[in-house]
Amino acid sequence: MPENSSPSPSLSPPSFAQASADKRGRGREKYMLIDGNALIHRGFHAIPNLTNKKGEPTGAVFGFTSTLLKAIKDIKPTHIACTFDLEGPTFRHEKFADYKATRVKAPQELYDQIPRVKEVVRALNIPIFEKKGFEADDILGTLSEKIRNPKSEIRNQDREIIIVTGDLDTLQLVDPHTKIYTLRKGLTDTAIYDEKAVRERYGLTTEQMVDYKALRGDPSDNIPGVKGIGEKGATLLISKFGSLEKLYEYLHAHAKKVGEEFQISNNKFQIKPKILNLLMEQEKEARMSYELSVIDRNVPIETEVPEYEFTDANRQAVFKVFQELEFKSFLGKLPKSELLPTSSLEKEEETAETPSLLKRGQGEFNQDYELVDTKEKLEKMLKELSKAIEISVDTETTSLNPIDAKLVGVGLCAKPGKAYYVPADLVLASEELKKFLADDRIKKVGHNLKYDMQVLSTVHCPLSTIYFDTMIASYLLNAGTRQHSLDAIAFSEIGYQMQPIEELIGKGKDQITMDKVPKEKVSWYCCEDVDMTLRLKEIFEPQLKKEGLEKIFKEIEMPLVEVLADMEMNGIKLDSKMLNRLAGEAEIEIKRLEKEIHKLTGSEFNIASPKQLKEVLFEKMGLEAVNNRKTKTGISTAAGELEKMLGQHAVIPKILEYREVTKLYNTYLLTLPELVSKKTGRLHTDYQQTIAATGRLSSTNPNLQNIPVRGEGLGSEVRKAFVAEKAYKLLSLDYSQIELRIVAHLAKDKTMLEVFKKDEDIHTQTAMSIFGVTSDKVTKDMRRDAKTINFGILYGLSSFGLSSRIGELSHAEAKEFIEKYFAAYPAVENYIEQVKLQVNEAGFVKNELGRMRKFPEIKSSQFFVRAAAERAAVNFPIQSLAADVIKVAMINIHKTLNMEHGASAPSSSPPKVGGDKGGYDCKMLLQVHDELVFEVKEDKVEHYAKMLKPLMEEAIKLSVPVKVEAKVGDNWGEMESIEV
Repeated sequence: MPENSSPSPSLSPPSFAQASADKRGRGREKYMLIDGNALIHRGFHAIPNLTNKKGEPTGAVFGFTSTLLKAIKDIKPTHIACTFDLEGPTFRHEKFADYKATRVKAPQELYDQIPRVKEVVRALNIPIFEKKGFEADDILGTLSEKIRNPKSEIRNQDREIIIVTGDLDTLQLVDPHTKIYTLRKGLTDTAIYDEKAVRERYGLTTEQMVDYKALRGDPSDNIPGVKGIGEKGATLLISKFGSLEKLYEYLHAHAKKVGEEFQISNNKFQIKPKILNLLMEQEKEARMSYELSVIDRNVPIETEVPEYEFTDANRQAVFKVFQELEFKSFLGKLPKSELLPTSSLEKEEETAETPSLLKRGQGEFNQDYELVDTKEKLEKMLKELSKAIEISVDTETTSLNPIDAKLVGVGLCAKPGKAYYVPADLVLASEELKKFLADDRIKKVGHNLKYDMQVLSTVHCPLSTIYFDTMIASYLLNAGTRQHSLDAIAFSEIGYQMQPIEELIGKGKDQITMDKVPKEKVSWYCCEDVDMTLRLKEIFEPQLKKEGLEKIFKEIEMPLVEVLADMEMNGIKLDSKMLNRLAGEAEIEIKRLEKEIHKLTGSEFNIASPKQLKEVLFEKMGLEAVNNRKTKTGISTAAGELEKMLGQHAVIPKILEYREVTKLYNTYLLTLPELVSKKTGRLHTDYQQTIAATGRLSSTNPNLQNIPVRGEGLGSEVRKAFVAEKAYKLLSLDYSQIELRIVAHLAKDKTMLEVFKKDEDIHTQTAMSIFGVTSDKVTKDMRRDAKTINFGILYGLSSFGLSSRIGELSHAEAKEFIEKYFAAYPAVENYIEQVKLQVNEAGFVKNELGRMRKFPEIKSSQFFVRAAAERAAVNFPIQSLAADVIKVAMINIHKTLNMEHGASAPSSSPPKVGGDKGGYDCKMLLQVHDELVFEVKEDKVEHYAKMLKPLMEEAIKLSVPVKVEAKVGDNWGEMESIEV
C-alpha cells in the first residue's frame, strides 16, 4: 500500500480538484505522477548550499518543493502520486552487476534531505509509491499503465497522465494519453514532451526511445550500448530499421564473418563496415542494454491513486514542516481549496475585530486589535499604555522613502495580543500622543525602527529611547542569512503567517497606496505588525544574552540606529548638471569604443552580449581563455577572466574599458540625478545594518559604497559631483590600513606590530621579505604585488588565485611568495590555522567584541564548500572588528556633535530633513568602507577635524596605533590632505 499522510476528517470540505471536477460534471481526470529522486537531484544541484538556521541542509528540499508546487499550479491535477527509489540493488543489477557502477556518489547532504522531502510530500497529502528492487521509473511506468487501462467504466480518453521529472529516461512512456513535464534549466524553466515533441527533438517515436538507448548507451547509468555508436549513429539506424530487433533480424539475414571482419551481402541501407562490425561484435551488449533500458510496467504494488484532497488539516501540516525548513516563501503557492479562505480579510463584511476562522499559524493566537478612531478611544488607549515600560511601534505610510512618505497611521502594542491602531489625523492632532512617543521613560520596540523614527520626525513627532529592533536582533543571531523581514521571522520563530501587504494594496500596475485602503483593514494589518514584533522581542532578548551578543546589540547596533537615521535624512548635495555633462561625454566615449572594438574584431556585434562576445573572441578570432572557466553558456567572458587575457590581443583592454564606461553611464551618470529628492534637493542613501554577514554597513538606493575610487578617467569625475553647500566644505576622515592593523593586533605578530608602531609602510616591509631586497630597492611594482598579497591573505587567497592576480607570476612562484610571506609573519599563519580549527570544531567564529557568524556549511561533505567556509571564517574576525571600529566611532561622533550643537541627547530632536542651507556647523553625511564624510562650515573645518579625528582613532583600543587621514575639499573627488 502507498504511504500516505494521516486521513482527513470525514466532514472536511472538498478539495480544489474535487470542487472544479464537480463544476464540470465528472470532468477530465488529470494524473500527475512525480519522479521524486530526479527532482531531488535537480533541486540539490540548483541550490547546493542552502541551510536553515539550525544548519540543516535544505537546498534539495527547496528545489523539489519549488518544482512540485509549480507543477501543481501549471497542471492542475485531479490525482497526484509521488515515486521514490529505495536504497539497495534492483533487478537490473541482477542482469548486469556493473549497472550504475560508474555513477559518482552524490554528497551526503543530498541523501540527508530525502526524509525531509518525504515529509513535505506527506504533509501535502500526496501518496508515496516505492518498492524494494525497483526504481522510481518502474513505479511511474506501472502507475501510468494501470491508469491508461483502468478496470472501470471511465473511458481511456477521459484520463490524462503527466509525469513530472528532472530527466528524460521516461520519454518511452509518452503516448497519446501520457506527457512528460520536465525541467530544462534551473527550477522554473519547464517543458512538456508529447509524442510530437519527442519526434521533433530525436527524430524517433516514443516507442523507439528504448531501441535508441540500447545502441547509444547511457554513461550516467553505465549502460554500455554499442561502443563507437553515438547519438547520431543510433538515431540513423533506428529510424532506418524501426527497432533494434528489426536491425538485428536484417543483419543476421545478410551479414556473415569473413576472416576477422563481418561483411554484408545486401547493403541497401548503406551500413558502413566499421559500424557493421561494431554492431555484430557487441550484439550481446546491445540486447542487454535494451533490457536494462526498458521501464518495467508490472511492478507488484498497489496502484490505486486516490483523488487529490488538500484541506485545512493538510495546510496546517505543511505549515509546520515549512516553518522548520524556513520555507515561508512557499506559503502563498500552496494549493487552494475553493471552500477555504486564504485571507483573514477576504470577505467584505469582515471587520478588523472579526477576522475569518482560518488560522494563519500553528496554535492559538489571542489577537485583540482595536481601531482608535475617536478622541475618546485615544484617551482610553493612552491611559492604558501610560502604565507600560515598553511599547512596540510601527508606522503605516504611502512610500518606502521616509522623506516622501505620507503618514497613514501608527500602531502601538504594550503586551502580546493587545494592539491599537491610530490613523494619521488623530496622531497629528494629539499633543498627548506625541508626548507619549517622545517620553524617554518608555522603551520603544520595533522592526526597522530607523524608518519609523524618520517618518515620525517629518511630522514633528520624535521617537525617543530606541531600545529593541527585532530586525537587528534576528540579524545578529543569524548573520549568515538575509531572512530578517518581519513576516519571515514571525513564521520561522512563532509559526505565524502574517497578512501579505498585497492583500491590501495589490501589486503591479493596479497597486494602490496605503492611504487608499479602508482604515479597518489597515488597522488589522498594522496591529498584527506591532503584536508580532513584541512577541519576537520576548523571544530574541534571552537568545541574544545566551549567545553573548547582548553587548554588541545594546552598545553598538541599537545606538547606531539613531546615527544612521540622522545621516540618511541629512543626505548630500549633488551637482546634477555636472553628471549630465559627463553622461554626454560618456555617450561619445561608448560610441568611440564600439567602433574601435568592431574594427579590431572585424565584426559588428552587441558587445554587451556575453554570448556574442564569446563567439567573436573564441570562435571567430581564436583567442585562448586562461584557465578556461566555463559558465552555462560556455567559456566565461567575465571581467576577471578577460583581465587574465591581457596581452593576447589589443581588443581585450578596449572591451574592459567599454564595460567600465557603460557601467558608469548606466549606474551613476544617468541614475543619480533622478534620485535627488525634490523636497530637499539632496541625494539620500539607505544604510542597512542587516545585509553584510561581516557586520559592515550596506548602502542602497543608491549604493554610494560602489562609487568609483579616486583615480583617472570618468570614474574619478563621478565623485566630483558630490559637493558641499555654499559656505561649507566636505571633510573626509579615513582609516589607514585598518584591516591590516587589526590583523597585527589579532595575530600578535612581532614584525607586523613593530612596523605599525614605528609608522612604517607595511606593503614595503612585505615586499622586502618576499623579494629579498632592502627598502630602497623596493620598486612601485614590488610594493603593488606585496599589497595584493597582504590583503589577499586575509581573504584566503591561494597560490592559484595569487598567480592569476599578479601578471606573469607562475603557480610555483606564487606558492613561494606565500611561503615567504608566512616566514616573514609566522604568527599570522598560526592565527589563520587557529581560526580554521575553531570554525571546524564549533561551527561559528566570534570577533573580540562578541559579534558572531555561524558556518553550518563547515560540516559539508564537499571540499569546496568547506574551503569557502574556512576562508570566510578567517576573514570574519578581521572584517567584523573593522566594521565595529567605525560603528563605535560614528556613535561617539554623533553624541559629540549633538552636545556640540546643544542637544541634551540624540533622540531629543528629530533628524532634520536635509536641504537646510544653514544653521549647523557640522553634519555627518556618508560612511563608505573605512571613511566618514562630513559637511562642515568652512571656517570650522580645522576645529572639527581636530575634534573628530581622535574619536575615530580611539574608538576601540588596539595593540597598534590607529591612524586616520583627514582631507578637505569643495567636492568628494578633489580633496587635499590637512595636518591636524
